[in-house]
Amino acid sequence: MRKRLLFVCFALAVSHASAQFTDPHTYDNTPVGTNQIELAYAFARSDSSLDTSLIVSGAKLDVNQGSIQYARYFGFLHRLAWVQPGIPIAGLNGSISGINISGSTVGTGDSSYMLAMLLKGGPALSMAQFENYNPTTVIGASLTVTAPTGFYNSSKLLNLGSDRWSFKPEIALSQPFGPEQKWQLDVYANTYFYTDNTSYRGVEILRQQPLAGLEGHISYSFTNSVWAAVDTRYSFRGETLVNGVDQNNSQQNFILGSEVNVSLNARNSLVFEWARALAHQNGPAISGFAVKYDYSWGRGYR
Repeated sequence: MRKRLLFVCFALAVSHASAQFTDPHTYDNTPVGTNQIELAYAFARSDSSLDTSLIVSGAKLDVNQGSIQYARYFGFLHRLAWVQPGIPIAGLNGSISGINISGSTVGTGDSSYMLAMLLKGGPALSMAQFENYNPTTVIGASLTVTAPTGFYNSSKLLNLGSDRWSFKPEIALSQPFGPEQKWQLDVYANTYFYTDNTSYRGVEILRQQPLAGLEGHISYSFTNSVWAAVDTRYSFRGETLVNGVDQNNSQQNFILGSEVNVSLNARNSLVFEWARALAHQNGPAISGFAVKYDYSWGRGYR
């Protein structure tokens, strides 16, 4: 029984560890034709489970994750749009205190695919046109799909994949303000929808209700190349059923984080992130940090 609980603790780890926030400034207008590669390293630690369907007291879990994402910005109906696929590669270590059970694994996690568009305040501009663009109120929308491409074996103790699809529609509002518009407020509303995991704990069926979330990010630009943000996320609901039996585990989670973005030049930038769950009712008690490197190129870049 203990081994089955530990298996549950580790399933879905990577996908939830790496998707706590939508980054601030995600919906900033960008010149069409821009390409961006992002290489990231993230570390996450949990005092219980990272699986949103079950919390296991005494579990200790460390995730070391590398990821690569590619973004392509283009014009659609005279508005800015972009696509962004990504895939993580992770190492996972865990144990349950008080008993002699531990394990580790390395492999790929579930891949993600984002399609987004600016609905207001984001005209499709070339690099030359963008030089005269003044930031304004932006309303954007996106859909992120996570595919069950990660390592998952119902007979194994540790799993990096979730063995189910998820869909996250999101609506965003970005508002610059203050002297010289150095401040920016980003507000996001999103909901995760999940398909069933039909091999949960080997033979059971896991069904999860939608997990809704609200995010607020406030950032300040110290210079044209350095800005910092404070990030918050509140998520709720997401109760689960196992073989049709309600687990009575509706969630209420509050996560606080921060981010610093440093543009080294027009093509290269570094991002430093930190996050911690301050409240986690039936959710993961997670803390972690990430370091990202972004490289951009396209017509007009120097």
